[in-house]
Amino acid sequence: MRYLKPLATRATPQSLPLPGSAQAPNSAGGYAWAVDDWTRLDRFLVLGSEGGSYYATEPALTRENARALARCLAADGPRAVWRIVAVSEAGRAPKNDPALFALALAAAEGDDATRRAALAALPRVARTGTHLLHFAAFADGLRGWGRGLRRAVAGWYADRGDADLAYQLVKYQARDGWSHRDLLRLAHPRPATETRRALYYWATRGWPGVGEAPHPDEGLRLIWAFERAKRATSAREVAALVRDHRLPREAVPTAWLTEAAVWEALLEGLPLGALLRNLATLTRVGLVAPGSDASRAVAARLGDREGLRRARIHPLAVLAALVTYGQGHGARGRHTWTPVAAVVEALDAAFYLAFGNVAPTGRHWLLALDVSGSMGAGVVAGVPGLTPRVAAAAMALVTANVEAEHTIVGFTSGGGWARNLNPADVSGLAPLAIDPRQRLDEVVRYTAGLPFGGTDCSLPMRWALKHRLAVDVFAVYTDSETWAGPVHPAAALREYRARVNPAARMVTVGLVSNGFTIADPDDAGMLDVVGFDTAAPALIADFAAAAPGVGDGAGG
Repeated sequence: MRYLKPLATRATPQSLPLPGSAQAPNSAGGYAWAVDDWTRLDRFLVLGSEGGSYYATEPALTRENARALARCLAADGPRAVWRIVAVSEAGRAPKNDPALFALALAAAEGDDATRRAALAALPRVARTGTHLLHFAAFADGLRGWGRGLRRAVAGWYADRGDADLAYQLVKYQARDGWSHRDLLRLAHPRPATETRRALYYWATRGWPGVGEAPHPDEGLRLIWAFERAKRATSAREVAALVRDHRLPREAVPTAWLTEAAVWEALLEGLPLGALLRNLATLTRVGLVAPGSDASRAVAARLGDREGLRRARIHPLAVLAALVTYGQGHGARGRHTWTPVAAVVEALDAAFYLAFGNVAPTGRHWLLALDVSGSMGAGVVAGVPGLTPRVAAAAMALVTANVEAEHTIVGFTSGGGWARNLNPADVSGLAPLAIDPRQRLDEVVRYTAGLPFGGTDCSLPMRWALKHRLAVDVFAVYTDSETWAGPVHPAAALREYRARVNPAARMVTVGLVSNGFTIADPDDAGMLDVVGFDTAAPALIADFAAAAPGVGDGAGG
């Protein structure tokens, strides 16, 4: 038995690799499977690397992801570009910056076919002026301004209609140290019409004078209104310009953005993303108030599933708005407001709507949240305060709100927490006091306050085995930096299958763009997905529905 013990996969601790497996050391000192470069590319495109993680700084995590992307570009550059475009266009990521960075890297380091594909894809990934300026900053840091890049940027300007271009020039004037003036002088797009010539002239040199009457050229009236707003002497005048010419918020001088009348005019045409970002201001100036017409209008827009889809509103943007708005003060506490209950409720509902339709599977679910110390560090997709452990609770609630048969637990290797709740139970895991009928911000506050410990991702399966709990799908929300357990999660799942439910499946929901997973790539009953990918809940449901469940006679 002494000779057998080191090779027994059931008893291999997580500090050692499973015998015969291709496991590699993770950042925490344990062993897990390394995801392939294409999976890591997906993780980076959705989650980014802002804020780093508990075990890796932001620069280190960015370098690791950039190296994985470079390997994808070397293996099949056009495929990598297609992946970047697909994730960006579908609105699957909370932010477009990772896709813009990846596209800039493809344009800088790919072979000829890859560079051509990347530059041709520029208008599909850089859909707005701010995207273009971000891309320019990335490209400038990665490569020189060759003819191909100049031509692609010139095409971005030339292919837009006059009204749309005027809007982009006004709304997104400068980002990351770059302006449209800079890009137009580098790219030299040729104006095809006098209107286009005037737009380029204004963006690079400005207008010498502004008349009292609106500009006779319809394509230039937004520019005229913008220049008039700079000279306005009353909130009423600014509000009229906003209504008559659809001036965006960015075109309104800062001095007038404390006026309710101006915000009332802006609200009529405020894009949904801008609405989410400005809910606090709308409330602070008194426009959004209990029972007000503005509050009802805001709630109606947040409840429009099709409107959320058209605007590419990501669930994480809604979650960030909910957490910030519901706490009644900004990240630095400089501004305060009293949240309107109807708006908070509407934001809570919008979070689930933004994921689209997810059909219930009727399976028995164990939703297991990693609440270890590593999950409490770093941020998800650059959202301040949104740690992986908070994001895990939000992702779990998407399934919990659809599936009637579910149990939500939290796990960490620190034994004292769970032992205090139930001294006779598996150390390190305990059911969480989370009800899917609770508001999301309440659940966020609850999970943020849970105690920390080490990481043992085998605990959900071991706990279910101990209690002979009928589970069809284990959904484990984690950063995969598991190291503290006496057995590996994959081995614990196999043990559970052997003794309770042979058809049990496990989904690993990764919440950090690192290179590890606890899902065995050779096990068809284990799935690795990227957390906060808008496609994830439906993909998880399809995976769960594909296998027979406990109620179908698959297990004990």
